[in-house]
Amino acid sequence: MRIEEVQSTTKKQRIATHTHIKGLGLDANGNALAMAAGFVGQVAAREASGLVVDMIRQKKMAGRALLLAGPPSTGKTALALGICQELGSKVPFCPMVGSEVYSSEVKKTEVLMENFRRAIGLRIKENKEVYEGEVTELSPEETESTNGGYGKSIGHVIVGLKTVKGTKQLKLDPTIYDALIKEKVAVGDVIYVEANSGAVKRVGRSDSFATEFDLEAEEYVPLPKGEVHKKKEIVQDVTLHDLDAANARPQGGQDILSLMGQMMKPRKTEITDKLRQEINKVVNRYIDEGVAELVPGVLFIDEVHMLDMECFSYLNRALESSISPIVILATNRGICNVRGTDMTSPHGIPVDLLDRLVIIRTETYGPTEMIQILAIRAQVEELVIDEESLAYLGEIGQQASLRHAMQLLSPANVVARMNGRDKICKADIEEVNTLYLDAKSSARLLQEQQDRYIS
Repeated sequence: MRIEEVQSTTKKQRIATHTHIKGLGLDANGNALAMAAGFVGQVAAREASGLVVDMIRQKKMAGRALLLAGPPSTGKTALALGICQELGSKVPFCPMVGSEVYSSEVKKTEVLMENFRRAIGLRIKENKEVYEGEVTELSPEETESTNGGYGKSIGHVIVGLKTVKGTKQLKLDPTIYDALIKEKVAVGDVIYVEANSGAVKRVGRSDSFATEFDLEAEEYVPLPKGEVHKKKEIVQDVTLHDLDAANARPQGGQDILSLMGQMMKPRKTEITDKLRQEINKVVNRYIDEGVAELVPGVLFIDEVHMLDMECFSYLNRALESSISPIVILATNRGICNVRGTDMTSPHGIPVDLLDRLVIIRTETYGPTEMIQILAIRAQVEELVIDEESLAYLGEIGQQASLRHAMQLLSPANVVARMNGRDKICKADIEEVNTLYLDAKSSARLLQEQQDRYIS
């Protein structure tokens, strides 16, 4: 008897710069563990970020801003992503880079406003009349095409739904059949169909179809209780930007949940202030009625020194708005000019905005911490590397930067494979180190050989 291992068909996640960050690595009391959740070092910064996470969860940080300041390659972006991981998927997290505001299509403040509203969530609860159950039958009925010719079109679809209490057969419109196909509904799936709008939602596969030999990464759900036709509380999470975009080109449907199916095609068009004010009124009314709950998320602006006075003035005003997210800024600048002015200021941020910020400082990593981080990265990228090579990479990180040392891992792996080895050795890293320059070495060469370049 031959037994073969079946490889999973699920795609591997792309390895990005901060894939290894799984949280802030804190214990139950909020103390930073030496090495946890992909983090090494930065103990004070992680503990300070943990307090911020607690304040966000208790909704005591809305409208405030946080600045992560420190030299390059000290984990500022990693801290912001750690905060995002700790908050979970239900809290909106909108990352952006300061230079994104300079677009030829829309105003700078419009880009900032759009990202502000992406970072503010709305949890809507609504009682809807639905047909819910396990699909026992799914048969489209064809009719002669009304357009002439030999083709046939779907006249209606017969759907059988089963619950613990009984079964029902529904005759549905052909447009609902299209929705069933989009949701990839098959016999044995648990679905619900909204009675008013005809919207279809696939909840999962019925657990009666679950077997221990199932290879699919499927979510199994129990057979629904009660009657097929019932009233059900539906909870949906949207952001204010989703509502803005959906209402910029309304396509019918008056209730706030019907906007979900009307998401505008991704195109850069400015949304007017008048429309936003109208949406704010509707949102506030829903909150007062207890139908919806506001979820202030996190807006993360990296390289914040790239913003100019117009953007900083807007940030000042936006932070004082009643509907405002938590803003996390990050910069690696010291005392420098505020962009577009001759005014010098710490971190390139005007002093009046700086006064409103809570500042978390990140420290430069030591040699041991760098080696530990490089070992984590090698593990994430599935690279085999010996201790000597890691120590040598740590030295390169100390002389140049941690980022440069990390970037040498993949080329060194390619060189090792070209030499017929699976393990990276010191010789491979020495070879790629001679091929690629870091920023400091490049600047030094430019100074030494100024006469060879056009200036």
